Parts: sequence; C-alpha cells; structure tokens
Amino acid sequence: MKKGIVVLCVLLLLGSVVFAQGQADKGKKLLKVGMVTDAGTIDDKSFNQGTWEGILKAQAEGLVEAKYLKPSGTTEADYLKEIGNLYDAGYKFIITPGFKFETTIFEAQDKYPDAKFVILDGEPHSADYSEFRIEPNVVGVYWAEHESGFLAGIAAALQMKKGSFGFIGGMEVPAVQKFNWGWQQGLKYANANLGTNIKMDSQNFLYQGTFDNIAAGQQLAATMYDRGVNVIFAAAGGVGVGAINEAKNRVTAGKDVWIVGVDVDQYPEGVLPSGKSIILTSAMKYLDRASYDMIVHELAGTFPGGEILHLDATNDGIGIPLENPNLSADVEAKVKEMYSKLKSGEIVVADSPDGGLFK
Repeated sequence: MKKGIVVLCVLLLLGSVVFAQGQADKGKKLLKVGMVTDAGTIDDKSFNQGTWEGILKAQAEGLVEAKYLKPSGTTEADYLKEIGNLYDAGYKFIITPGFKFETTIFEAQDKYPDAKFVILDGEPHSADYSEFRIEPNVVGVYWAEHESGFLAGIAAALQMKKGSFGFIGGMEVPAVQKFNWGWQQGLKYANANLGTNIKMDSQNFLYQGTFDNIAAGQQLAATMYDRGVNVIFAAAGGVGVGAINEAKNRVTAGKDVWIVGVDVDQYPEGVLPSGKSIILTSAMKYLDRASYDMIVHELAGTFPGGEILHLDATNDGIGIPLENPNLSADVEAKVKEMYSKLKSGEIVVADSPDGGLFK
C-alpha cells in the first residue's frame, strides 16, 4: 500500500544551505511556507512546536516567509479549510504535523496540484483506508519512535538504577505506541544486561486518549506517583504538559520524581525556580530538522516528492539529548554505545508490543 519508501538522512549538505541562502540573497521572492497545527497548540512543547521551530529556523536565515494557522476543529474539513486559506494567501509549501492529516493531504494533493505538502508521521490515504496514494507534490515522513523510546529507557534506568517506572500516552496511535513499546524494551534490556532493577506494573502504562487535556495528564501523573512510580515517560502532547506540571509540584514539595520528555528536548519545560529540571531525559525525533530539511530541499530543487521517508538511528533521525545535567557522564557514554549498536544493527528494537529485541 505504500510506495516510494526510502531512507533519507536528515543531516543537510552544506551546499544545499548555501544554495538556498544564495537564492534569498539575490533578492528573489521568498518561499512562503505555511503550517496547519493539529489538535495541540503551536507552543505545545512537543509535536507542533518542534515542527514550527524548524520552519522558524528557515525564516530566521532569510530563506522563507512563514505562517501557521490553527483550525477551529480537528476534522478533515477543518484542516482543508486552513490549507485553502494558506494557499489563497500564497503559501504553497505547506507542512502538516501528525497522522490526523493523512486523509486531508489525500484530498489536498489533487485539489492543489501546484502546491507542495509535507506530512510528518503519516502518508496520504482515503478515509476508509482502501487507497494509499502519494503524488509527486507530497512527501511523507515517519520516525522509528521505538528506537528513541528504547534509548530513553536505557538512560533513565541506568541513571535511577532501581525504582518503579510508568508511561502516559496521548491517543493510542502507532507513533505513541512505538514510544511505549521501545521504552519498555529499553527498561527490560537494562534489567537483563546492565544491572538495573526497574519495576513495571501494567496499571502504570496507559493512554489518556487525547493530546490536549492538560488536567487529565496531571491527574494521571498524580495517581501514578501516589502508587510509588518514580519516573514517567509522557508521550502525550498537552497531556504530557500536565504530567510535567505534577512532577514540578511534587519535587517542589520535596519528592523525588521525574518525567522523561518526548519529541523534542523538554528539559527547559521542567526547570524549577531552583534551576533544577524534572526532565530526566527526552526521547527525541528531530521534527525541526525534518521541516527545515524539506524546505531546503525545495529551495535546492531536490524536493523528494512522491516518497515516504523513514528516519531512524541509521540516519541520525532519532535519539536523546546529547547533554542533560540530570544524566551522569557514565550514563551518557553507555547510551552512546547503545546508539552505535542500533546504527550497526547489532541491536534491533521491535516496533510492536511483542517485546522482541535481539536480532
């Protein structure tokens, strides 16, 4: 059902940047890049914000003129309306974050054939899933979230050494599920091979069902912490913001609890007045790189239209932050070692709930 599946390294060639900057320097009209947000907000500290930051980087470098629109709802009609508004305003390079845009882009690729679309975490298909079709004016991008979750699990387990860990997901969709499955595999690997003693209780691994219910996220985190959970991996957008808020409250009150962030480096969102952050690490997929890279490829005339790109450890598309004051140097070194094993294929993390790990 999928076609044009390729692997694309997100590290940019310097020549592409030089080319794009040269075009801007010649006084040509800037590429107008638009974005439509999903259920979250542009400052959700996660998927929307990460995508937008890549666009803003291109704008700061003088490469594009950027604009985003937030729909009034989350239906295909709501998304198509804002795509149409961007198109009518001259924004014909449009980036959409999340699987909710799959049916929208399926329609938009035909309705606006002279526009270019990038869909992150998805690919165009009909509403009934009977047809998957990606036209030359569209690029789809996927990440190996399970690999990122695995690395975050290794890092958190090694740093804590023992304790009870949990997971809060937003909607139970493939990207969030893969974070969860990878996280669990990382904890199991650390217990079996690295001398840790991390406990996992199924009641502490759950999905809230949305990406925007901050209050629900805080309540779920409070319940888990009350059960004795020490570390929660929150892959949940705004729901995760609620979990972060609860962790902040607990640490301020003298408790020793942590959050593992998602999508982007969420360390700054966990900083307390003391200067300490409650973000132990973050399971990252480089959203800003993906949106920025697609812009530069368009400016360089190398837009990979009609392709579905898969970003993982082999092309440095995922990882955890290179630096975090909450992780020791020894832990960071061990995570780098594990990352190398992912790149080489020595370790293969399952993208399913079966827990399979070894090649």
